[in-house]
Amino acid sequence: MRTRTIVSLGAVLAASLFVVTACGSNDGSANDAAANSAVLGSGNNEKVALKMMHPWPDGSNSAQNKMVKEIIKEFEEANPNVTVTTETLENEQYKNKLKILSASNNLPDVGFTWAAGFMDPYVNGSMFAPVDDLLRGELKDKFVAGTTEAYSFSGKSYALPVELNIVPVYFNKEIFAKYNLQAPQTLDELKNVIRTLDDNGVTPITLGGKDAWPSSFWYMYLADRIGGPDVLDKAVASSNFTDPSLYVAAKQAQELANMNAFEKGYNGLSNDEAKLLFMNGQAAMYAMGTWEVPNYTTAADVPQAFKDKIGYFKFPTVEGGKGSVNDWIGGPGVGLFVSQSSNHIDEAKMFVSFFVQKWGEHSVTDAGVIPATKVDTSSIKLPQMFIDLLNELNHASKVTLYLDTQMKPGASEAHHNLVQALFGKAVTPGEFIKRQDDALKAGK
Repeated sequence: MRTRTIVSLGAVLAASLFVVTACGSNDGSANDAAANSAVLGSGNNEKVALKMMHPWPDGSNSAQNKMVKEIIKEFEEANPNVTVTTETLENEQYKNKLKILSASNNLPDVGFTWAAGFMDPYVNGSMFAPVDDLLRGELKDKFVAGTTEAYSFSGKSYALPVELNIVPVYFNKEIFAKYNLQAPQTLDELKNVIRTLDDNGVTPITLGGKDAWPSSFWYMYLADRIGGPDVLDKAVASSNFTDPSLYVAAKQAQELANMNAFEKGYNGLSNDEAKLLFMNGQAAMYAMGTWEVPNYTTAADVPQAFKDKIGYFKFPTVEGGKGSVNDWIGGPGVGLFVSQSSNHIDEAKMFVSFFVQKWGEHSVTDAGVIPATKVDTSSIKLPQMFIDLLNELNHASKVTLYLDTQMKPGASEAHHNLVQALFGKAVTPGEFIKRQDDALKAGK
């Protein structure tokens, strides 16, 4: 089996503020890539049709969806012999369809993948084409240092990242003000906020427990704040989930559930359904990746009055715990792959190269999304939340890659089932630990 590289993310994300806000020229900008792409395309009159899948439906991720459409339009204008058709699916549907298509060796020419453990079966099955030629060529030195390693297996890269993310806790400032609440700095303060909101008939936290990974964010933060910044990485690397702090974190997770911290029926709601509660002002808090920042800053279809209500806070510390408020859950987001079975690998790689560079430009200017590529934003006016989160990245002491991404597919699937059961009180904290430990030791 190919070994996978887990990137050390603290330095990667701390460096992002410098590269995103650097002054001066990029020395080989995405405009140059566009020109190169146009030359490549104009020298070949063969009509080529590329298929692309992405996980940004228009309704729930309108800013990213719009960017994809704009980049494809620019690419087709520069390469009139190439057309790109897209299929868009919500996160979990997308992942399921990717599995189905791979089973029949029928992946789209270009698609998105998550890093590390998620990629394992696709790389081992020779489903993704290596893209090291792009990293040695027109994309050399274009990425924030360290972001491509999470997509590397045995020294070869099989996808190219488009974004970086961390997970803040967003909150509705209007709801907090109504009940004289402040952003909590400790877990005890968070519990007091939860009690006050629940006593007043307000849903404290919205959580898409049906999808499981949003629940994992809460568990991971509790584990970090209790056990310290390395406890989760060490558990996965050693296939040993028995550190006492992991058990205490599981107990704290169930305590939050017992306090009515989350909306009724949360384990039956998808993340998109849970997000709507927050977007509609029906819940006070929502922990989610910075891919949500466009909804609170730049998205044209979100009322400004709502955007003005939204703030964020760092996950609170735990008294006596080893974790820092500057520890984050996050890492490189999705990355673009080229299917090894594509009939047009050269054109697909050309499109991927164009896309990741244009995404860097559009994500900052149009959406407030943090890109994985270096972008000069010295002359761009950025939304305040975007600036604030870049500053958070600059001061991050550790960023822990998502557990389900770190783990191999079998252990990752077990984690989803177990964290859902934990928050649903279908297993005890002790059962959660034992079964997760067994799944890791199975090595699948």
